[in-house]
Amino acid sequence: MNRNSSLAASLGVALAMAASSACLADLYVAGGITSESAAAARIELDTLIGLERLHPQLDLRLATGLLLLEGDESDENAAWLLTPMLRYTFAGQRNVYLEGGIGAAVFLDARIGSRDLSTAFQFQDRLALGGSLGPGELSLSVAHYSNGGIKDPNEGIEVVSLGYRLPL
Repeated sequence: MNRNSSLAASLGVALAMAASSACLADLYVAGGITSESAAAARIELDTLIGLERLHPQLDLRLATGLLLLEGDESDENAAWLLTPMLRYTFAGQRNVYLEGGIGAAVFLDARIGSRDLSTAFQFQDRLALGGSLGPGELSLSVAHYSNGGIKDPNEGIEVVSLGYRLPL
């Protein structure tokens, strides 16, 4: 099975899970650009867990999904993401929130454009600012991927994206 077939199969499984009535997750889709000026798309399934016992405006968001990176035929790449994020919702009618978290990513290829990541496993640091819009939430996020110095070179990448979270 080639890389494009693997990506298509993974995306199909994620969409099938999202469409399932038994699914307890929400769907998050985002589009953006990398520090290598390549288009990026992210599709995730996530869930919010209230942490009212710690603080009334604090939640834990658990997300998993795919990051798809544009490139020419030999440069396309993708990663499986696992991201826990803490969310702080500011008081007010619009439910504006700030999220931050450190997760993991496993890339198909350790090269992205001209950058050598050295390892397929990468840490993912993500910050997002968002708020309610219609039935869901709109957010602007910045993510940094690097191997945290596990192996040299450690030429990480950044992805800036605009996304929408739709409750299912």
